[in-house]
Amino acid sequence: MLLQQPLHENLELIARQVVEGFILGLHKSPFHGFSVEFAEHRLYNQGDPLRHIDWRVYGRTDKLFIKRFEEETNLRCCIVIDTSSSMQFPRETERVNKLQFSCVAAASLLQLMKRQLDASALGLFDESLYYLSDCRSANSHYRMLVNELQRTLNLTTDNRPTNAAAALHAVAEQMHKRSLVVVFSDMMDDADHTEELFAALQHLRYNKHEVILFHVADGLQELNFEFENRPYEFVDMESGERIKLQPHQIREQYMSQMAQYRAKVSQRCHQYHIDRVEADLTRPVEEVLHAFLVKRNKLM
Repeated sequence: MLLQQPLHENLELIARQVVEGFILGLHKSPFHGFSVEFAEHRLYNQGDPLRHIDWRVYGRTDKLFIKRFEEETNLRCCIVIDTSSSMQFPRETERVNKLQFSCVAAASLLQLMKRQLDASALGLFDESLYYLSDCRSANSHYRMLVNELQRTLNLTTDNRPTNAAAALHAVAEQMHKRSLVVVFSDMMDDADHTEELFAALQHLRYNKHEVILFHVADGLQELNFEFENRPYEFVDMESGERIKLQPHQIREQYMSQMAQYRAKVSQRCHQYHIDRVEADLTRPVEEVLHAFLVKRNKLM
């Protein structure tokens, strides 16, 4: 697994290795600029291409009108990462946490966008969207974003809560419409904000953004709740709240509620036409990205 390399040394090098490991297997780019979009009609002038005539309008009005379109552009992509304290789980130094996994995956996608000459932006949030770059394709801009990810991946802040809803609403408003928005988050928002979070995802789609959600989780402990059969003190990384218990006493209930919540997220993503990707830390980041990109490549 490439993440076994020291993350503090060179994130760009790791990202390049991830991309080069699977890009040869892709028959075409998995990401494309949005298609030409209709803008308005104008009266036909002699010499205009006949293929641009709107024959339906002619049938209704007996007049010739030409369709005018907005120019096709390269892809605009904004990668948005949840940096709240829950994303720093697990804290064991020998394991990759959710934030580190997300930063390496994001750097790999930035490397892919760079090779396609597409414009990229980076957003970081916890309680709010505290960082959002411009969306550019220059090489200097790419290096600035990778450096920002390098600083981010080793965060060790306690009691930093999440308000993903507010952050995603801000992205929906500030990003150029018809952009690709890629979100990395464990979706561990406060229960009171759940519906607000789904409304924010819907807001992104309403503003004509294509949305991909990398739903990041540690399959070992967060999903399967695999702990030794002994007393533990569990700490909420975002609130600092503590509770002592035996894991086996609540494992069944915990797994049931977690499965229900994740199924709800999946159902809402399907409803809003959001591509949700299971990003399990027990799988290498290159494996998660490769499976997703190959699937997307086949759909293009």
